[in-house]
Amino acid sequence: MADWEDETRVTAPEPKRPAGGDHAYLIVLAGSSVGEMHKLTSDRTLLGRSSQAQVRILEEGISRGHAEIVPRGDMLVLRDLGSTNGTYCNGDRVTEHVLRDGDKIQIGSTTILKFTFHDSLDENFQRQMFEAALRDGLTKAFNRKYFVERLEAEFAYSSRHQTMLSLVLFDIDHFKQVNDKYGHPAGDYALVGLAQIIAAAIRQEDIFARYGGEEFAVLCRGVDLEGARAFGERIRVAVEAKVFHYEKTPIILTISVGVASFSPATDSPTEMIRLADEALYEAKHTGRNRVCAAKPQANS
Repeated sequence: MADWEDETRVTAPEPKRPAGGDHAYLIVLAGSSVGEMHKLTSDRTLLGRSSQAQVRILEEGISRGHAEIVPRGDMLVLRDLGSTNGTYCNGDRVTEHVLRDGDKIQIGSTTILKFTFHDSLDENFQRQMFEAALRDGLTKAFNRKYFVERLEAEFAYSSRHQTMLSLVLFDIDHFKQVNDKYGHPAGDYALVGLAQIIAAAIRQEDIFARYGGEEFAVLCRGVDLEGARAFGERIRVAVEAKVFHYEKTPIILTISVGVASFSPATDSPTEMIRLADEALYEAKHTGRNRVCAAKPQANS
């Protein structure tokens, strides 16, 4: 081997974190929450199903503590934590791997994460793109497509581990009359105001979405039927007490609420939606401005 060839091999630099304002991120390329960014800011970033994971992914084939990313000098290292199905980087199963910008990390059956560095401008642009794809343009709640995807993932997790999960549907009473009397801009204003009330009441782990025109949904992880009913009642009372002032015109709203929870007899996310929708229908047809819960389902 020539001297220059040997020197090139020996002195090839290890990948390092860039200096300056750039930060390391994981971007979801495939799986649930496509486009979501996770900024790697702690000394150790845990990936897995555990509630303690900084990057929590509830999908098939992912262990509670699946993998971690840890600093080593100026480098960041991906390490498998003895996961059942393994950790892959750029198609190869790895136990430990020094990360380079652009590396593709796969964990579980569907989740692929891209490791990359971004400055603040890149970060803002990426987040705007993510928000535009997943959020309702008017209310800024998640859109229906994203909500259904999250419901499927959360339902699969609850089914596998027999954990609590509840779905709360909200619908504005006589909303057509609001639009007819005050105009569609006033109706949009009311929708935004209602969304703000709900958004202020949910927990960080809840998923809040605009499910239809004047219908909203909240997916509550770790909450049983009674807890979901109580949450729906708090929102109902808050909306009833609120006066929405549009160009000095007061608008009074009420909502009807339907609640359903996961049980061993609930065989699909579609069934869970059907049960919540039936409870919402009951609330509408027994006087409105009330909360109704789905009847418990017996095992077949």
